Amino acid sequence: MHTLFDNHNHDKLEEIIYPAYARRDMVEPVPKYQLPTNGMPPEVAAQIIRDELMLEGNPRLNLATFVTTWMEKEAKELIAETLDKNLIDKDEYPKTAEIEKRCVRMIAKLFHGAAHEKPMGTSTIGSSEAIMLAGLAMKWNWKKRQKKPGNSSKVPNLVMGTNVQVVWEKFCRYFEVEPRMIPVVPGSYSTNPEKVASYLDENTIGVVAILGTTYSGEFEPIEQIHEVIKDFSITNGVKIPLHIDAASGGFVAPFIHPELQWDFRLPLVESINVSGHKYGLVYPGIGWVVWRSESSLPEELIFKVNYLGGELPTFTLNFSRPGSQVIAQYYNFLRLGKEGYTNIFKAMQAISLHLADQIDSLGIFHVISRGKDIPVICFEIKTEEPFTVFDLSYRLREKGWQIPAYFMPPNAQNTAVMRIVIREGFSRDMADLLFKDIKSSVDELRSRTHRHPPKKSLRFIH
Repeated sequence: MHTLFDNHNHDKLEEIIYPAYARRDMVEPVPKYQLPTNGMPPEVAAQIIRDELMLEGNPRLNLATFVTTWMEKEAKELIAETLDKNLIDKDEYPKTAEIEKRCVRMIAKLFHGAAHEKPMGTSTIGSSEAIMLAGLAMKWNWKKRQKKPGNSSKVPNLVMGTNVQVVWEKFCRYFEVEPRMIPVVPGSYSTNPEKVASYLDENTIGVVAILGTTYSGEFEPIEQIHEVIKDFSITNGVKIPLHIDAASGGFVAPFIHPELQWDFRLPLVESINVSGHKYGLVYPGIGWVVWRSESSLPEELIFKVNYLGGELPTFTLNFSRPGSQVIAQYYNFLRLGKEGYTNIFKAMQAISLHLADQIDSLGIFHVISRGKDIPVICFEIKTEEPFTVFDLSYRLREKGWQIPAYFMPPNAQNTAVMRIVIREGFSRDMADLLFKDIKSSVDELRSRTHRHPPKKSLRFIH
C-alpha cells in the first residue's frame, strides 16, 4: 500500500494533481528565435501561444479591415476538414477541383459573363495575386498587338487613379510597366472620367477602375470611364481593355445594386478581380479573377504541367495551397444563394447608414461616405477641434475598437480621415456601442490639449 507521499509514485501524482500552469514548462523562458533543444507537451505549447495571442486585438472589433472575421460553425468545420487537401493536386482531389470550377462559373455568371464567350477564371490567394494575373494578361495582349508593323515598342503603361490599392503599383514595378496615375482631389476621391483620355496612348495596356475604393468605400463612375475609353479606342483605332478591381464591391453590387452597369455588360471590360475573403464572406485568403473570354487570357500564360498523375493546366503565381477556402466559398454559395447574400448586405447597409447618421449628428464630422455603395463609413473632422482623427483613433483603441486614421491619396494628402468597415458579425447593438464610445472619446479629447502627431502618410493597404 502506498501513501500520498510515497516517493515511488511522487512523479505520477505530481502530474495528476498539478494543473498545466504549475508545470516547469510554464516557468522556463520560451524559445523565441531558435528551435528548443527539447519539446514540450502539446497542451503546454498551445497554451503558451494562446497566452501571447491574447495581447492582440479582437478581430470582431477590428473595423479597419475588409477581411471576414466571422463564419458559421459548419463553414469552420469544413475548413478544418479540408486543410490537408492541396488544391494544386487536381488528379488526387478531383472533387475539390470541380468545386473550384463551379465557383468560377457562378462568379462569371454573377458578373454577366456570356456563355458563348466562354469566360475563364481561377481562384487565387487573394485579390493581390488576382491583380498580378490580370495585369500580366493585359501586358501580354498588348505585346501581341505591338508586333504588328508600325506599332511602337516603347514602355507599356497602365492608367489608374492614385486611389488604387498599392498592389497595382507593385505590379507595375515588378513587371516593368509605367504607372500613369490620375490624381484625385480634395472632396472627390475617385477617378474623374474627364481626365482619363489624356493619359491614354497606343502603349496603354489597360485602364483600372475600382468598384469600392479602399480609401472611402465609394464606387468609381465605371460606366462613364468606359465610355471615355470607348471613344478613344474608336478615334485612334486601338482597343484598350478595362479591368475592374472589384476586390471590395464585386460581391456586393450584384445583390444590392443590380441595376449598376460595371461588369461584363460593358463591352470593354476584359477582366475582373474580387476577394472572396472580403464580402464573399470567407476567412482569408481567397480571391478570384475572371476574364471575359478565352481570348482575354493569353495562351502563353497557361502552363500545362505533368504533375502527380495527370496533365495540369495552371495560370496562377502560387502552386501548393489548401483547398479549404475554395470549399468555404462554395459552402457560402450553397448556403446563402442570391437571397441570403442580398439579405446580409442589406442588413450591413442599414447598420452602416444608421451609424453614419449618428456620427453626423455630433456636428463635428463631415461624412464622406455613409455605406450606400458598400457598407463602409469614411469621415473627417470639419470643425476646429483640439484633437485630430489620429487622437480619436488612439482613444478608441484604448476602448478596444480598431478604427484607422490615415491620409487620403496624393493631391489630397492633407485630408485626414477615419474609416469604419461594417462586416458580417457586426450588429446594430454593436454599432450603438461604438457610437457611444466615439461620443465619449470626443468629450474626453475636448477636455485635454495634447495631440498625438499623425503617422507618416503611407499607401493604405487594407
